[in-house]
Amino acid sequence: MGKGDKSTRRGKISAGSYGIARPHKAKAAVATKAAAKPAAKTAARKKA
Repeated sequence: MGKGDKSTRRGKISAGSYGIARPHKAKAAVATKAAAKPAAKTAARKKA
């Protein structure tokens, strides 16, 4: 498990390939969805 192992993220970076261990900017798509959800929520009411 290292630079020669193509199934790991470090191996994918070394080989210059993509796959399950190293997707193409998948986190950016998830971040935009996560950022949209908090904006839709209403503020919690405080008890008097």
